[in-house]
Amino acid sequence: MKNLALFLLLSFSLRPLFAQQTQKPMLYGNSWMAITGKPMAATAGSMIFQQGGNAVDAACAMLAATCTMWDTLSWGGETQALIYNPNTKKVIAINAMGVAPTGATVAFFKAKGYSFPPEYGPLAATTPGTPGGLIYMLSKYGSMSLEQVLAPAMHMAAGYAIEAQAANSMERDKELIKTWPYSKKVLLPHLGEKREAPEAGEVFIQKDLLATLTKMVEAEQAALKKGSSRQEALMAAYDRFYKGDIAKEFVSGSKEQGGLITMDDLAKWKPVEEEALSTDYKGIKVYKLKQWTQGPVLLQALNILENFDLKAMGYNSSKYIHTVYQAMNLSFADRDFYYGDPNQNPAEPMKGLLSKDYAKQRASLIQLDKNDANTGPGDPYPYEGKKNPYLNLLKSRGFNPDTTKRNFAPKHDLGNNTPKEIYEDRLWRGTTSIEAADKAGWVVSVTPSGGWLPACIAGNTGVGMSQRMQSFVLDSTLNPFNVVAPGKRPRVTLSPSLFIKDGKPFVSAAVQGGDTQDQNLLQFFLNIAEFGMNVQKATEAANFNTNQLWLSLGGNKTSDRAPKPGQILLNTNTKEEVRNELKKMGYTLSFSERTSGPINAIYFDWKHNSLQGGSSNHGEDYGVAW
Repeated sequence: MKNLALFLLLSFSLRPLFAQQTQKPMLYGNSWMAITGKPMAATAGSMIFQQGGNAVDAACAMLAATCTMWDTLSWGGETQALIYNPNTKKVIAINAMGVAPTGATVAFFKAKGYSFPPEYGPLAATTPGTPGGLIYMLSKYGSMSLEQVLAPAMHMAAGYAIEAQAANSMERDKELIKTWPYSKKVLLPHLGEKREAPEAGEVFIQKDLLATLTKMVEAEQAALKKGSSRQEALMAAYDRFYKGDIAKEFVSGSKEQGGLITMDDLAKWKPVEEEALSTDYKGIKVYKLKQWTQGPVLLQALNILENFDLKAMGYNSSKYIHTVYQAMNLSFADRDFYYGDPNQNPAEPMKGLLSKDYAKQRASLIQLDKNDANTGPGDPYPYEGKKNPYLNLLKSRGFNPDTTKRNFAPKHDLGNNTPKEIYEDRLWRGTTSIEAADKAGWVVSVTPSGGWLPACIAGNTGVGMSQRMQSFVLDSTLNPFNVVAPGKRPRVTLSPSLFIKDGKPFVSAAVQGGDTQDQNLLQFFLNIAEFGMNVQKATEAANFNTNQLWLSLGGNKTSDRAPKPGQILLNTNTKEEVRNELKKMGYTLSFSERTSGPINAIYFDWKHNSLQGGSSNHGEDYGVAW
């Protein structure tokens, strides 16, 4: 491509991780920046920027491309985004999460022997959110047509050289894929041969998906020819997917395979624009999506950690690791009990949960010399002047409102003995991230997901269905706000971030990795705010993960999802003295060279009016800038 600064974030250094040079180079630009989970998808964003599109247009093109590449998601999944609007100087939150379909009740799943809705297949599917979310963002805040934005993805659907990661996932999971006729047709083009999935580098063709995308563009263009406005034409494409012939084929294919989604479910669903939640950390405004995601965990953890001198403790010292670990445990315990769909009753106590006074009370529970294996949810209701309506549920789990040092004894005796490899797969599973910014000041941070491999494709649409139903619970004692019901959104892990300083964008960031997302984003932010790392160093710096939380994904038995108190994943470069000190505090240590999902981030250099991009040294994530 002409006039394109293509920075391959793939160069490696022989120096240690914390030396001056990082394993990947910083990405620089002063006009625009596009970073996402696959090189080809980042290129799609760059193509839109070169045609004059803004950051929203480019983010939509990258979203379409990653869905087409099956990069841990597909077109039937879910999308959520934070957008900074330079015209209003406000952060916008986009909720394009699907909902539980008609018939998805506690009684239905329990009758089938489930403790949670299933991980895979048609019964794991919420209504698709990504097509609607993409069109909504494009209509409200983009500048281009759907035809322009989908052009790279449509070109790919007609045939692109598939990458090894997706191709090998198809081969690895082919026995499950074979149980779904439409998935088998698309994902296993060499049935009967030794390798039935595509090979890396093979031109992978998705005729059904191309036909679906073509129908959406045709609807838009037909409306424009009739004199419709740009927004009206985009809604014509939206309606064809959710109410027209695409919807009919999707529903038919889902029902044929045992799914619950109806035409009425698709017609009634719509994306929602929300007000983002936020907190202030030492003069930096931190924005997250609402409590239907795990995003407020990061806000709660920062409120707690504001009560400690983290910088004085030293980066990844035993004291620092212990303090952050405990703050994360307290925040995740609240997530696991109090977060859910804000558009459904009962209302979650978010004012109390995000109260600075509540955070001080939670911070006082941290024992400075040992891990607290009994950490559990607190009672935020008094901090918003209310009485907790679920004290009975908390008491049934060991909550004692008369104590200040011991709030909750979770049923860790359930015994989560899941093997390390399986457990970490569930902990880290799913999604990708998209970061885009332009010279006009638009900033977009997205963490789309759903319909990942092995996906069940709905009929001849080429659209893989979501698996997000598994994030609901069937037992109100686990979380009364997240019990499955038709029309309800599950509490998901997906969690982009925007940081504003001095009234201007400071950092935009997101990461893949299930329950680890806000663990890693918390530490990434502290790397910058407390330890002065640049954005590339902050993405590569060694993180740690707590397993002392309820898993949001995978495993049908309650014991599969139960917390593993005191278990911590450390980077292999952790110093020996730090390891020994943590063991004395009661931690069970495990190690990996990878302790963070691929964080993608953009830093806004207002001194030079330029952009700096970071992408961690894990994964295939890639950035393009100009």
